[in-house]
Amino acid sequence: MERPLTLVTGGTRGIGAATALRLAADGHDLVLGYARDDAAAEECRLAVEDAGARCLVVRSDVADPAGVDHLFARAAEHGRLTGVVNSAGATLHIGRLAETPVEVVQRTVELNLTGALLVARAAVRALGTSYGGRGGVIVNVSSGAATLGAPGEYVQYAAAKAGVDALTVGLAQEVAGQGIRVVGVAPGLVRTRIHEDAGDAGRLERVSSGVPLGRPGEPAEVADAIGWLMGPEASYVTGTTLRVAGGR
Repeated sequence: MERPLTLVTGGTRGIGAATALRLAADGHDLVLGYARDDAAAEECRLAVEDAGARCLVVRSDVADPAGVDHLFARAAEHGRLTGVVNSAGATLHIGRLAETPVEVVQRTVELNLTGALLVARAAVRALGTSYGGRGGVIVNVSSGAATLGAPGEYVQYAAAKAGVDALTVGLAQEVAGQGIRVVGVAPGLVRTRIHEDAGDAGRLERVSSGVPLGRPGEPAEVADAIGWLMGPEASYVTGTTLRVAGGR
């Protein structure tokens, strides 16, 4: 049988990298998009290949339409896509909205919402039956912040991720006749470098007491949810976002 081919944006670190490893174990070949960390990309590629999957890593900026076109063109050279995990994202900054530089607000929305929209658009054109595709699954990675609002930390990120939740609901209905399921996951506090990259390396320890399960999640726990959503067991699931946030 032909192996599934899945593209994962933000696929070489954190939740994206864990997802790549989970999907490789499930028998997928991978195309992994990433923005800047070449060393992490190479490390992830080797790990995926060690798991028995073919893997292509592609450096691109998903907030740039040209970057999205480049990513999907390279993926097409690798084979026919059967799924897309829309995982690229970052908070970029921690602080009150009124004290956040305008350019940071703009970049946050461009990366987390505009980028997700552009990737979803390209995914439909790659997967949709009216475009010559065979159908497939799109998984949008949102955030628990989309419903909590993240006051005092990153309201602009929460707002962008709320848009991703709306994207999942609307696009699922729009493309159901194209053989495409569109689903989402909303991670809560997860042990990745997202907080360190935003300038607050101690945030996990500072706020984990507010999680009902009493700890941060691990990237693999989110990846397992994504793997299930992409599999046949979730064949009747579309237009909804699964919260993976320890009860918060």
